[in-house]
Amino acid sequence: MIARRIVVHGIVQGVGYRYWLARAAESRGVAGWVRNRPDGTVEALLEGEDEAVESLIAASEQGPRGASVRRLEATQEQVTGLARFVTH
Repeated sequence: MIARRIVVHGIVQGVGYRYWLARAAESRGVAGWVRNRPDGTVEALLEGEDEAVESLIAASEQGPRGASVRRLEATQEQVTGLARFVTH
C-alpha cells in the first residue's frame, strides 16, 4: 500500500475533473479524496496498491476530455487506511 498527494495544474476546474478522478479511482480500487483549491488547481489524496495508485497518477496527467493538465505534482504521504473515495 502507498499513499500519494497530487496537485494538478492547468485547466482542471469546471471540466468535471474531480468526478472523472473519483470514477477512475473507484475503478482501480483506490481510496482517498479530491477537491478544488482556491488557486484553480485540483488536489487529491490517493491510497491503495502501488500499481493502482501509480496507474491513476499517470491517467491524471491527461484527465477527462476538456481538461488541459499543465503540470502534476505528486508527493509521498503516510498510509492511513482510508476505506473509500470522496469528492469534496
